[in-house]
Amino acid sequence: MKDHRYIVCRDPDEARKDAADRAAIIGSLHERLKQGDKALVANNGYRRYLGRSGSGGFAIDESKVTEDERYDGKWVLRTNTALDSAEGALQYKQLWMTEKWFRSCKSLLGTQPIYHRCDTSIRGHVFSSYLALVLRQELQSRLEKRGEGPDWADVIQDLERLQGPEVEQDGKRFLLRSEAQGVCGAVFRAAGVALSPTVQQAASKTPGEDSAPNAKPAD
Repeated sequence: MKDHRYIVCRDPDEARKDAADRAAIIGSLHERLKQGDKALVANNGYRRYLGRSGSGGFAIDESKVTEDERYDGKWVLRTNTALDSAEGALQYKQLWMTEKWFRSCKSLLGTQPIYHRCDTSIRGHVFSSYLALVLRQELQSRLEKRGEGPDWADVIQDLERLQGPEVEQDGKRFLLRSEAQGVCGAVFRAAGVALSPTVQQAASKTPGEDSAPNAKPAD
């Protein structure tokens, strides 16, 4: 083990999360103890904070709670590099982010499995998925610069709610935009794209045309 050393890291955000999670468990444990303690011993989340009480039953062991607090937000790296502690932690975080993006590429974007037979189709599929990841990262960076930090699932959900059905009345065609809900407004502002008018008149169809790409605001 002479070629390895250990770096102890602490993430303030994770420390706050660990403290909040523990407080929630302790609060629930106080309530559950009033109902009896036998069933609690089998719960790993509860058992880590339990100790024997003077009556022979179980109670919250404050020494265990204090001991657990020491590790809030902390994690340990083992490395064989000559990087200093700060640089080693930064490089690991970047590696973790890269692995996270690869997992997103496989699950969120559905890159795998690929059923193409031609090499060009496979390269095109992978490129499109990678481009989507780059665009997602750019959008998240822009949102963060504006002080916005929405969950990606909320972004997808709210954008999917944004609809633009086409209706026809008195021989005229109109495009109607649904209300921008949730984080839609923030996403459009971060992307530098203006929302379309709530109602706009679509250009007239030409023979054999399914829909016209141009539209103008309704009078």
